Amino acid sequence: MLAHARHLAARRGIVDESQLEPLFEMAVNPADADALVRLRQIYETAGWVLVESTLADIPADLRWLYESGAVTIAQLALLHDRLGIATLADITAAAREGRITPLAGRQVEEAIVAALPAVRSRMPRVPLGRAVAAVEPLLAMLREQPYVRWAEPAGSLRRGEDLIGDIELVVSSDRPADVIEDVASRLEITRWLHRSARRAYVLADRLQIGVRVAEPANAGATLLHLTGTPAHLEALRAHAELRGWRLSTLGLATPHGTPRETAFEREIYETLKLPPIPAEIRRTGEEVAVAARGELPTLVTRADIRGDLHMHTMWSDGRDSVEAMVVACRALGYEYLAITDHSPHSAASRNLSAESVEQQADEIARLREQYPEIAILHGCEVDILANGSLDFPDRVLERFDLVLASLHEREGHGPERLLDRYVSAMRHPLVAMITHPTNRLVPNRPGYDLDYARLFDAAIATKTLVEIDGSPVHLDLDGDLARQAIAAGATVCIDSDCHRAEMLERQMGLGVLMARRGWVQARHVLNTRPLDEVRRTIAAKRGR
Repeated sequence: MLAHARHLAARRGIVDESQLEPLFEMAVNPADADALVRLRQIYETAGWVLVESTLADIPADLRWLYESGAVTIAQLALLHDRLGIATLADITAAAREGRITPLAGRQVEEAIVAALPAVRSRMPRVPLGRAVAAVEPLLAMLREQPYVRWAEPAGSLRRGEDLIGDIELVVSSDRPADVIEDVASRLEITRWLHRSARRAYVLADRLQIGVRVAEPANAGATLLHLTGTPAHLEALRAHAELRGWRLSTLGLATPHGTPRETAFEREIYETLKLPPIPAEIRRTGEEVAVAARGELPTLVTRADIRGDLHMHTMWSDGRDSVEAMVVACRALGYEYLAITDHSPHSAASRNLSAESVEQQADEIARLREQYPEIAILHGCEVDILANGSLDFPDRVLERFDLVLASLHEREGHGPERLLDRYVSAMRHPLVAMITHPTNRLVPNRPGYDLDYARLFDAAIATKTLVEIDGSPVHLDLDGDLARQAIAAGATVCIDSDCHRAEMLERQMGLGVLMARRGWVQARHVLNTRPLDEVRRTIAAKRGR
C-alpha cells in the first residue's frame, strides 16, 4: 500500500516519492502529533483521490479496519507493508504475538484489538454457495499442477460457515510466481489489491479472492493458522503448552524456540498427540478437549453417500429432464436416487398435477429399464398446507415410493402454528421425510423460530426422517441444528435439493459440509445405507 501511494504521488508530480515514506513513518509516532497533519496536507494537495486509490487497492479487511477509526491510513500502511497483514486473521495473530506494539505503539494495538469484534460484525459476507462456486475450479486447477503439493481453502470457507468473510486459498509450493499466475489466468480480474512474492489479493466478479503460497516445509502451520477459529487456536495453544510446545503463526517450536517444521497440518495434531480435528468443527475449543479424551467422532464424508433423495426436474421447477438427472447421478456413482418434484400448490414455476404424476411414473418406468444399474425412486415434495393437510390426496400419495413434506409458505402463522403443521404432516404414515425444516433463505431470510427440540422429538416418535438440505439457498439444517437433531436421536438424510444436473455433486457436498459442522456420523444418515435399508425405513413408517 505504501509503495502504491508513493508511486501514485510521484507519477502525478505531486510530491517526490522520497518525501512520502518519512511522513508515513512519523505518522505512527505518538511523539510527533503534527506528522499526520502534514500527511493529510499532501493528500489534499494530491486530491482526495490519493486516499481513495490507496484504500481501494488494499484487501477489504484492512479497509474495514480503517473505517472503524482504529487506525489511520499511515498506520495501516506500516502494518500492511512491514508485517504483511492482509486479513483479520493476520491482525488477530499479530496482536496476540505482540508484533504491533513495537511498530505502531501500544495504543494502536489496543485500539485495533478493541475494534475487531465490531469490524467482524460489520463486514459484508458472501454466501457459502457463491464462495464455493468461485473457488472450486481454482482448487481443481491448482491440484493438477505438478509443482503444487496441495491446495486448500482457509478460514470460514474451509469451516463451511453459512456466510464467508475472507475467500482465501493456501497453496503449498516452491514456485509461488507460477501459482499466482495460474490463478490470475483463470479469473477475470477487476483489480489487483495486493501482490508480493508469495501472496496475492484480487477483485474478480465482485469477490475478493486471496492466494497465499506457503513454503512447503512449513505450509501446514500456515493452513492451521488461517483456518482458525481464534477459539480453536487458543485451545490448541493451551494444549500445546501442556505438551511442552509453543504454537504460533509460524507453527510449533520448543520452549527454547527451536522450530518444528510441519509440511502438513495433520503433523501438528500428531505432534500434540491429537487426532486431526476436522476443520468444520473447529469452532469453540470444545473440540480440542474432546479430541484429547479420544472421543472425536468419525464424521460423515461425501464418499459415504450412496444416493440422493431430493431433486427436481422439468416436471416442476427443475431445468433438466428426469433422464439427465439419472445419468448425472449414475456418473456420481450413486446406487439410487429419488425424483421429487413439487405438488400443485407450490409457488414453483411448474408443478405436478394428479394427471402428470401418472405421466411421470410412466417415464420413470421406462428409464428403470434403460438404466437398471441405478434404482430410480418416484417421489414427490408435497406442500404442507395452512391447515396441516397435504397438497395431494392419499390416493395420489400412495403412488409414490417416497413422499417428502415441506413448508414453503408461512401463511401468517407464528411458531406454534408452524410447528403444529409440521407435526400434523409427520403423523401422516405416507410422509417419510421433512425437508429443509427451518425454510430459511441464505442470506436474505432467517429460518422459522420454532421449538426444534419438539420437532425432533416428533420426528423420532413418528419415525420421520429430517433432512439436511445442500441447496445453497437453504443449507438447512445448519450445523447447530443438525447436531441437536442427532443428539435427540433423529435419523437425518443429506440431500442436494438440486434443480440442475450439473449441480448435483456440489450441492451434495454442501449438505455434507453442513452435516459435518453438526458432528454427524455416517450412522446417523439414511442415505449412507444400502437401498434395501432405505426401502425398509420408508416401509416401516408406512406400516407404523
